[in-house]
Amino acid sequence: MRVAAAQFETRLMDPAANLAAMQALLERAAAQGADLVAFPECAVSGYSLTLEEASRVAESIPGPSTQALIQSCARLGLFAVVGVLEQDPNGVLFNSAALLGPQGVAGVYRKTHLPFLGVDRYLACGDDLPGPFPLPAGRVSLLICYDLRLPEPMRVLALAGAQLVVVSTAWPDTARLYADHLARTRAAENGVFLLAANHVGEERGTRYLGNSLIIGPDGEVLQQAGGEDEALLLAEIDLARADHKERLFVPGEYELNLMADRRPDLYHRLVEADPEARGHTPVVAGAQSTTGRGRRNAGNRRSAAA
Repeated sequence: MRVAAAQFETRLMDPAANLAAMQALLERAAAQGADLVAFPECAVSGYSLTLEEASRVAESIPGPSTQALIQSCARLGLFAVVGVLEQDPNGVLFNSAALLGPQGVAGVYRKTHLPFLGVDRYLACGDDLPGPFPLPAGRVSLLICYDLRLPEPMRVLALAGAQLVVVSTAWPDTARLYADHLARTRAAENGVFLLAANHVGEERGTRYLGNSLIIGPDGEVLQQAGGEDEALLLAEIDLARADHKERLFVPGEYELNLMADRRPDLYHRLVEADPEARGHTPVVAGAQSTTGRGRRNAGNRRSAAA
């Protein structure tokens, strides 16, 4: 499978311009034999939005932008992962990633872990880690940006059989941890490929990190972009490598198995309720924020009441 990460500078609140840029990048990637192209988080709209702006640009999936990209995928014979602000039939807003292909929408993921940052301050959490989604070349799962900071989401996807995890991101330049350490660690600890596509440039005072990545299942960096310029990274990967969790350093003397060596009987605390956990209440398009810092529920440690 030949995969690509499209690192580009989105135009805030300009879906038409961003869509044209993504279509051009799909053309370039197809010319270089790509089977799948990943785009950044909120690639259609930009990330640093207010609730009112998010309500104006959010769309259904499928919707105008994803339908246009599906047409490009059909013409070029490839798949794309694109970050979209999604509005569901009830008017609830989500930060979503859509897996698009020649036949239409192949999968949708709604960001499950939301930082107090950018448009995420006003959105609802997704409540599922779906997939992996079967493609002709293998099994693909999706995550978005901050999801990578926590180890559990990627482990759940790996246990479900994901061979490649695509991460659409909006890493700011203060988040070097992700590109320098977390992406490689998450891939290596789960034995899967990781494809991360980030923004470059600046939105409302926030500069983006760039440094999009393609990582192998031992944490090896196959491709990495710089921090300033737009880029199209490509790498040929063998997804079957992700099915082999054994690591035989010295056969008979030094052997590991990333999944078989786990001790789930010791991990019960991972699924116990956390009374300090904060959540995100659903926000309906056009609704007013419930606190001075965006929508937060009563148990949120960072609520305005605190």
